[in-house]
Amino acid sequence: MHVRRGIAVCPGIAIGPALVMDTEGVRIPIQTVPADQSAAEAARLRTAVIEAIRAAAERQRELTRKHGRVIGDIFEAKAGLYDDGKLIGGIEDLIRAKSYSAEYAVSRYVRDILKRLDSASHLPQAARLRGDYVDFEKDLLHLLLGGRREPLALDEPVIVLANDITPSETAELDLNLVFALATESGGATSHTAILAGAREIPAVVGVGRFLTDVSGGDRVIVDGNNGLVILDPDDATVERYEKARRLERSKSGEHRIQSRNVPGVTRDGVRVTMLGNIEFPAEARPCLDRGAEGVGLYRTEFLYIHKAHDPTEEEHYEAYKAVLTEMGPDRPVVIRTLDLGGDKFTHSTGLATQEKNPFLGLRSVRLCLRNLPLFKTQLRAILRASVHGDVRIMFPMISTVMELRQCKGILREVQEDLEEARIPFKPDVQVGTMIEVPSAAILADVFAKLVNFFSIGTNDLVQYTLAADRNNEAVADLYSAADPAVLRLIDRVVKAAAAAGVGVNVCGEMSGELMFAPLLIGLGVRQLSATPRKIPDIKRVVRAVTLPDCQKLAAECMRLDTASEITRYLRDHLRRVLPDADD
Repeated sequence: MHVRRGIAVCPGIAIGPALVMDTEGVRIPIQTVPADQSAAEAARLRTAVIEAIRAAAERQRELTRKHGRVIGDIFEAKAGLYDDGKLIGGIEDLIRAKSYSAEYAVSRYVRDILKRLDSASHLPQAARLRGDYVDFEKDLLHLLLGGRREPLALDEPVIVLANDITPSETAELDLNLVFALATESGGATSHTAILAGAREIPAVVGVGRFLTDVSGGDRVIVDGNNGLVILDPDDATVERYEKARRLERSKSGEHRIQSRNVPGVTRDGVRVTMLGNIEFPAEARPCLDRGAEGVGLYRTEFLYIHKAHDPTEEEHYEAYKAVLTEMGPDRPVVIRTLDLGGDKFTHSTGLATQEKNPFLGLRSVRLCLRNLPLFKTQLRAILRASVHGDVRIMFPMISTVMELRQCKGILREVQEDLEEARIPFKPDVQVGTMIEVPSAAILADVFAKLVNFFSIGTNDLVQYTLAADRNNEAVADLYSAADPAVLRLIDRVVKAAAAAGVGVNVCGEMSGELMFAPLLIGLGVRQLSATPRKIPDIKRVVRAVTLPDCQKLAAECMRLDTASEITRYLRDHLRRVLPDADD
């Protein structure tokens, strides 16, 4: 049994077989075979090796023809693995000794080699050899499985393990067949973490290298409460976690029922509106089930990612209409316009790019302003859907006043087009902007004159304020929403909004962390938007505090100098007001 510790990003406990994504999503269907079939499995392996040798020789000849002998010789070194009698013999020995299937024997044997290479990572050739063996494993599994390499085409429940998982891969996961996620890289606010939280899949990220210790089909436990990944757990550990999982499910159901119709009101009567963050139309119902009073952030990127073509106006319209219909006429639904980088687009837009630094490049509103037909398509659909409920439009990644004015001008053009076409829409739809760039926070008093509401996106605000990539575990110690610089920007935005009579919401991951709720209330925030599963506990915190207490807390935090001091102070406060809180 091996226990690995990472960052807990979505709570819950999952127990099941592993799907190791660093073999490009290959799922090994059978681990063992009857002993009398071992000879046939060894024969399958030899057939695959012969084919691999033939294909490798062909690739080497093609590379030599195109790029010269030097490049061809480099590939020859890789191809030599397929003709390594000791390597192939070692895999055959596993098949015969343990009745492994050919696929599982390849995976187990290669992973033992990779572990040895990892322990010798100081040697200059280790990294190159590691890549060669990973390629070897992928090629043989591809041949043994007859070319079936569909990344997430599952037919049985699994726990997905990977170095990292793209947002599009996460978005496609079948909840009925994925118990949990665990990744070697990533941080608490990575897109994988956000999507896992939105879909309520237990997840642990930033575990560090562990994939060499597991093969497809191995039993794994993901403990999303404590940030643990347990490989090949013993029976006693499995029994302990099974018991904890049953208890957790029971408590979760009770919390949901108790909080559904209970408002977020402090002990002295201050109202705090709780909204939900969603990614997909199907999440609207879980929002209501957990007591949300509307949708504070409806991400729309799912309509674009991993698609052969860009979404039509009707596809947009149907998605928005579904959420508005579920929410009803009196609950707000804040739709964020497209927030993707050019590197995530389909080629049909003509905007697919490879940027050196996509976080500072052509992304979000910047990209939409370069492609007005795409932008107008989404705005038309949102306005058309407005007749079905209380829809609100929010522009992300606004960094200058000119950008905001441009967006509002394009919105007016779309409204005029709909009027001319006599297509119904609500002309008084509220318009807001995300505050997630320091320049926007600094100019909040100017922006407040141009919008109906602000939504503070703390994930990017922290990232851009502290120059710390939220997906990079190497700078995880710098990335903190509790940093004094971040809190001062939030304080500035809230005060500017209050002075202008503009609403302000916090919709980043900060609003879903229990310890921050009293601080945000103390700073003047009266609306929080979080992942649906976090809403019941946030309400519990709100109902346990008073406004004077929160204001005193905020004042003290604004006097402290470091993120660690503020974090410690907030956690101590949370333990006092809500002793049984998990956060």
